[in-house]
Amino acid sequence: MIKLQIIGSLGKDATVNNVNGKNVINFSVAHSEKYKDAQGNQQSKTTWVDCAYWTISTAIAPYLTKGTQVYVEGQPEARAFTKGDGTPGSSLSVRVQNVQLLGGNKNAGSGSTDTGAAAAAPKSVAEDVADDLPF
Repeated sequence: MIKLQIIGSLGKDATVNNVNGKNVINFSVAHSEKYKDAQGNQQSKTTWVDCAYWTISTAIAPYLTKGTQVYVEGQPEARAFTKGDGTPGSSLSVRVQNVQLLGGNKNAGSGSTDTGAAAAAPKSVAEDVADDLPF
């Protein structure tokens, strides 16, 4: 198995879809890095990764909003295709096995200094189940 790990920011809000009776959360993550080229000029490169998270519980979806920093791991899939203008294109996607919120939303603007995921993280599935137990 090949595993891909990504730390980046969401480019737009996640969407939840139902495909053949199964839930999938779709979102895109951008990873940017800065470097100096051979001439010493500062350069920036952004790689976009399309993510598909097939899951029973979609409780995390409302927290996957534009600008939110996340850690994603899963199985990568590279795809080659022909663009509408006839030129070749490619895309990188990942079938998500784990997603974690890392920080606050850059666009929140609430003035809060707390950037930890614990403040905004949803309850885990185990916590949801524990709430339903009779003891």
